[in-house]
Amino acid sequence: MTDPNGPDFQPTLRSTLVTLRPITAGDWDGMLAAAADPLVWEVHPVHERYKPEVFRDFFEGGLASTMCLTIVDARTDAIIGSSRYHAYDPVLREVEIGWTFLARSYWGGIYNREIKRLMLVHAFHFVESVVFMVGEHNARSQRAMEKVGGVRRAQVLERAYQGKSFRHVVFEIRKPSQGPWSPPAV
Repeated sequence: MTDPNGPDFQPTLRSTLVTLRPITAGDWDGMLAAAADPLVWEVHPVHERYKPEVFRDFFEGGLASTMCLTIVDARTDAIIGSSRYHAYDPVLREVEIGWTFLARSYWGGIYNREIKRLMLVHAFHFVESVVFMVGEHNARSQRAMEKVGGVRRAQVLERAYQGKSFRHVVFEIRKPSQGPWSPPAV
């Protein structure tokens, strides 16, 4: 939903690879299909999110957040995952991007890089810094953040999932002084 006095956290963003659009209740079947692989969640604190009854909380949270985007393969129109903006701070001019997951067949960099590019270019219209919280032991996601140019901050923060607290490292990408943001060359 768009606040007429603030940033649009549910834009539709398009490229030749993906379309990111606001999540809808009708996305349930496609998003569950993308999330139904246990390997997608093996390094996440909620390891059983591939199960429909566990994924339901994640999905409903995305709908309620009014900041969640459904990720669609631009060639096939299949839902392949989701991502969210979170914790916008207009004073710090900062927002978080997170809760991103992709169907395993889309792993390997090019899709994640394009999703982050689209979301960052949009965010840099209204913030100076974007942060990403990554599980302290989630080496796969930490490597993915480094590949897109994330710089690890010194801080470690706690985040609760299902009543348990988990430590997260924080990565940051700052708005470039000139031109639009783009990921580093691979």
